[in-house]
Amino acid sequence: MRLVFAGTPDPALPSLRRLLDSSRHEVVGVLTRPDTVAGRGRKVVRSPVAMLADEHGISVLQPAKPSDPEAMAALRDLEPDCCPVVAYGALLPQPVLDIPRHGWINLHFSLLPAWRGAAPVQAAIAAGDEVTGASTFLLEQGLDTGPVYGVVTERVRLTDTAGDLLTRLADSGSQLLASTLDGIDDGALQAVPQSGDGVSHAPKVTVESARIDFGRPAHLIDRHVRSVTPAPGAWTEIGDVRVKIGPVTITDEELEPGRVEVRKKAVLVGTATTAVSLGLVQPHGKKQMAATDWARGARDVNGATAR
Repeated sequence: MRLVFAGTPDPALPSLRRLLDSSRHEVVGVLTRPDTVAGRGRKVVRSPVAMLADEHGISVLQPAKPSDPEAMAALRDLEPDCCPVVAYGALLPQPVLDIPRHGWINLHFSLLPAWRGAAPVQAAIAAGDEVTGASTFLLEQGLDTGPVYGVVTERVRLTDTAGDLLTRLADSGSQLLASTLDGIDDGALQAVPQSGDGVSHAPKVTVESARIDFGRPAHLIDRHVRSVTPAPGAWTEIGDVRVKIGPVTITDEELEPGRVEVRKKAVLVGTATTAVSLGLVQPHGKKQMAATDWARGARDVNGATAR
């Protein structure tokens, strides 16, 4: 089939690479988000998907909105049979959905109907799910509500960060997406409507929602920190200093919630249950370092309150 691949960030790359290597399908174009300006030098940055497409000499569409008339015309000119989607980052209106004859097939990193929305991997870790996965489904106007073609499962490890889990799902999901497209091409695969039971939602994680509440139990803080690592990163204020916090370790010691205690080989913070030991700490504007190294160089940390 002739494919136009829609995607933007790094987790989309395994799927695009697999389809580029496929002998059954031809990637004739890529739809991705516009270039951004970032860094102190205000350099123009292309998305990871755009850069991979550039390497292969593939046409790249980067409209501000997919509904832009010029973008729709360019997409029609590519005559796609199907459009696979992995983390594109923008809603597709019905006229755009209608262009490919086999529709838009989305790879979503959850077992639908669980965790519909922008941050399914983060939500699964924060909720303490033992098993999650990825699904391929036919895009429609509802938020991740379309009928499902296939799923792959993945166990959530006790030490998984969102980055760890997403890396594994991006790889196994790429195989699922390729198999789904093969089945559609063969006419051997039919999508099944999602169940109305077990629906849950995973809204976008914001910097503010990544803040740590040390008034919660230690096991929930552990999940929360891992769920927002590496991005946007869990954070708190200790004294008057804002710091990012890497994954923590639950201890059997008891401290008042938020109280910071510096030991020779650990920096502990109290929670609603037992204290957690901080791993990596990154003060604002500085490099990440071990919590003990940070505490030795910081002022008024011991006995301070994390909030």
